Amino acid sequence: MAEEKRKHWRNRGSPALAFTIWFVGWLFTIGYVGLVWWQIILAIVVWPYFLGRALG
Repeated sequence: MAEEKRKHWRNRGSPALAFTIWFVGWLFTIGYVGLVWWQIILAIVVWPYFLGRALG
């Protein structure tokens, strides 16, 4: 029974990994587009919104 519990626990995803992937993607997008500081601040709010709408 202990082995069954351990197996179930290993199959969970990691929210920290998902955030890390999201953050790296966000930094890549900011660097690739070459935004200035005020556009970067705007992108913090706008980029996740449009990404969520596209993936939703």
